[in-house]
Amino acid sequence: MTKVKINPGICGLITAVTAESEDQQEVTVTVQSGCESIRKMFEELGDTFDAFDVCLAKPGAGELYEYASEHFPGHASCPAIAGIIKCMEVECRLALPATASIEFEK
Repeated sequence: MTKVKINPGICGLITAVTAESEDQQEVTVTVQSGCESIRKMFEELGDTFDAFDVCLAKPGAGELYEYASEHFPGHASCPAIAGIIKCMEVECRLALPATASIEFEK
């Protein structure tokens, strides 16, 4: 089981993700989010995905980003979807677990 907490910044709409996979290909995610758009995405798409289709897609492609481009309000810099995919990727051993961040410098 792999878990991540995504703090997207100023909106404060935290997203918590748990990913589980027995075969490192089919992955089930549990997503809890303060963001209504994220919650609706998983209500509509479900919770089980092919990790290769989601994690090995080109940047901005794949069913999560395709859904977001159609249904989310405009906010291209939101890190929530990338964080959800990163959780799936690590659970399916397509990447090693390492903290990713965006830090502003003064």
